[in-house]
Amino acid sequence: LKKIRKPLGSCSLTMLSLQQTLFQSPEEGWQLYTSAQAPDGKCICTAVIPAQSTCARDGRSRELRQLMEKVQNVSQSMEVLELRTFRDLQYVRSMETLMRSLDARLRAADGSVSAKSFQELKDRMTELLPLSSVLEQYKADTRTIVRLREEVRNLSSSLAAIQEEMGAYGYEDLQQRVMALEARLHACAQKLGCGKLTGVSNPITIRAMGSRFGSWMTDTMAPSADSRVWYMDGYYKGRRVLEFRTLGDFIKGQNFIQHLLPQPWAGTGHVVYNGSLFYNKYQSNVVVKYHFRSRSVLVQRSLPGAGYNNTFPYSWGGFSDMDFMVDESGLWAVYTTNQNAGNIVVSRLDPHTLEVVRSWDTGYPKRSAGEAFMICGVLYVTNSHLAGAKVYFAYFTNTSSYEYTDVPFHNQYSHISMLDYNPRERALYTWNNGHQVLYNVTLFHVISTAGDP
Repeated sequence: LKKIRKPLGSCSLTMLSLQQTLFQSPEEGWQLYTSAQAPDGKCICTAVIPAQSTCARDGRSRELRQLMEKVQNVSQSMEVLELRTFRDLQYVRSMETLMRSLDARLRAADGSVSAKSFQELKDRMTELLPLSSVLEQYKADTRTIVRLREEVRNLSSSLAAIQEEMGAYGYEDLQQRVMALEARLHACAQKLGCGKLTGVSNPITIRAMGSRFGSWMTDTMAPSADSRVWYMDGYYKGRRVLEFRTLGDFIKGQNFIQHLLPQPWAGTGHVVYNGSLFYNKYQSNVVVKYHFRSRSVLVQRSLPGAGYNNTFPYSWGGFSDMDFMVDESGLWAVYTTNQNAGNIVVSRLDPHTLEVVRSWDTGYPKRSAGEAFMICGVLYVTNSHLAGAKVYFAYFTNTSSYEYTDVPFHNQYSHISMLDYNPRERALYTWNNGHQVLYNVTLFHVISTAGDP
């Protein structure tokens, strides 16, 4: 930083003008230091400004900060992926122990074991045999994650050193390394974290709070140490968002702050992703991205052709025309339009600009759906929001195909008005008749052998 002395004219007028154009942080721009009046009546000010070399490299500095943010996001994703992979590995290892036990019982079987019991043991062993190759693949994938984590750590150190020197040495190389890491991480997440939904656990009631309709969620991109919970009561005209410090605080109803949104919301299909809330602005097809830390709207954009104001809601109504979701691959919007005759449209959104990256017409009528959620690029739809609901329909965006499914789950309070998947915790968040409920999910992970296509 440099100090300069410069005559600025009339003290009273210039000071007023100067204060309106100064930035708050001396690290980012100008800041008034001292002022005095010269004998000729001119105002002489000492100001703190950025060094010229820093100003000359503002573009590079900004790009460097963006790279740092990308690496930080990769690090957070790595942490989430590592946690989930560890849980999967523990599960597969327990299956390996069960296989060994069954194998020992089969080997020890003699004439004292009935033919029926022997056949049951043999059938059970046949079911578990494919898990041996799965276990070996998971062990190899775990080593891959360790290598990725080390690369992220080295890259972070390089970026920090360059940022400290405020230079641009090796920027292009670093950019390529970041992009390559992001691609490898995405591929790793798709391989390790994804699978076909085969089961939904019994409900876990976290709390009974609020009206019949609403939504609650955690940040799908936050590191494991960040367990904040966001709570939004009601399905239209609401603006108040409560942010609880931890899940324990949410259960107790303590230690929270309030955010007042600049525009009211419609429906319950909101999602928190990487520090921002994505929601549908009331009486419009506008998507709003609200940043919690700065308490400001970063971007808002109309979703082309999307119905709103109960034109195409889920079967329970409630202005649920637009439903935002996050899975392992990013941000999604589920809605419908007049052009596709009320069938569910799935669109992948750019989380920075809210532009539609790609869309799919699922062919499933939205008014017949109870609720829906995304897992690993697959849209799962429930056949009802009332008692007896089950996951009835699945649409696969990678192949643009669908199938009818039969995955039951216990709808304990008989009226679901929000159902969302959290890939960080591999759990379904549900608002069920004024109750905040969690479900764990079981994903069947198929690993292809070298000879498979």
